[in-house]
Amino acid sequence: MRWKPEIDPSDIADDWAVRSEFWLSRATKSAPRRKLRQRNPAPLILNGHGVSLRIENGALVIRDGFTHYPQEQARYRFFPGSLDIPTRILLLDGSGTLSFDVLSWLAEQGVALARIKANGEIATVASGTGYAADREKVEWQQATRTDETKRLAFAADLIRRKIVSTIPTLEVHIPPSKAREMALEKADTGIARLSREAFTDIGAIFAIEGECAAAYFQSWQGLPVRWKGIDRHPVPQEWRAYNRRSSRATGVKAKNRNASHPVNAMLNYAYTVKLAQLQIAAIADGYDPTLGIMHNSNKGSPAWVLDMIELERAAVDAVILQFMRDQSFAPADFVIRKDGVCRLSPQLARALSGLVESFRSTAQASCR
Repeated sequence: MRWKPEIDPSDIADDWAVRSEFWLSRATKSAPRRKLRQRNPAPLILNGHGVSLRIENGALVIRDGFTHYPQEQARYRFFPGSLDIPTRILLLDGSGTLSFDVLSWLAEQGVALARIKANGEIATVASGTGYAADREKVEWQQATRTDETKRLAFAADLIRRKIVSTIPTLEVHIPPSKAREMALEKADTGIARLSREAFTDIGAIFAIEGECAAAYFQSWQGLPVRWKGIDRHPVPQEWRAYNRRSSRATGVKAKNRNASHPVNAMLNYAYTVKLAQLQIAAIADGYDPTLGIMHNSNKGSPAWVLDMIELERAAVDAVILQFMRDQSFAPADFVIRKDGVCRLSPQLARALSGLVESFRSTAQASCR
């Protein structure tokens, strides 16, 4: 009798194609409706291999990439001044080409361009409007950053508002349990302390945030993750329910990067999409994206954007929690690297990016 491998490679390829088509169709259906004479509010999300952006006779011509076979290649043509032109283009990993002429065309038409790596990190963000600093806003950032009293007051209020935003997520998306009650109690205590105490050390503010965050994610523990097709293609036992926010793939010291669980991989990717959205908004609104108040600027990191995303994390969490409830995942939706790190399939990343992009941020307008 000829030995047959437990998993047929052709089955994996077929499953990859089926799931890629599933997520591709879902991303297409999630496009928001447009009002009359409204410019296209939905971002154009591109991924896969062979992405191409070029200018032909004054028009922007785009070819999307390939992520599976068979796949019909999507093509787009945008003419200058058209309301169909998206305000944002997201390039999700993959490979391809674009020219200097494309960058000039995007700037002229007010289209922002952001590239996100497969590991859930921002590679680059180019604002469609260019960076034109608002002197008052940047001076306010600098003054608040350099005045320790103002900086601590800003950080305390920011973290207080962050914790307040977790309460609806807990109440709506987490089933009743002792852990949820503990998270809500910790949140109430943290909010009260941040409202009334005068802080002389930012570490004390971070300590309150850490206690609340630990209780918050502890209440997620045990949330089921639904799967299909795992009889043929098994997944790790720990993937069948949520366990912890930190990754097993980061060594002795627990960190959230390099997720080893699908839910954490989705969270990390969703946070990055929101970061890109906030960075585009910060540049357009005249803030210096590198001049953080609570966060420190390291090697040109978008520290101000890292400040602002604190107000958005719970809303992103709610999107992921609802997504978990609505979907049954398949093994082909995720890739396990040899070091145990979990990555999203390209078309799942596209669908998730569309969900996160569908709700607009209010953090920028209310930060001062």
